[in-house]
Amino acid sequence: MNKRSLILVLILAGFGALSAWAMLSVGYVGIWRAGTAGPGSIQILVDLVIACVLAATWMVRDARERGVTAWPYVLITLSAGSFGPLLYLLRREWGRPA
Repeated sequence: MNKRSLILVLILAGFGALSAWAMLSVGYVGIWRAGTAGPGSIQILVDLVIACVLAATWMVRDARERGVTAWPYVLITLSAGSFGPLLYLLRREWGRPA
């Protein structure tokens, strides 16, 4: 495993642990409620949505250039946020020639 793959795996593991803790603490609906609790949290939620749309757009274009499908990662992005781009980057990294 190269350095980039290791970094992506560590980020994915850390984010996964944080997400699991949040889901266990407040549930999926609770996360959305917290994201709309006030102006500050709404701003963060909208920022995340914009970033995920930009990432999904990039993933689709990049996948077309590489001859692979991005739709599973786009769907993950729509339902689970940053997991989609992180998994796509990891898949992309593992698909590189050594």
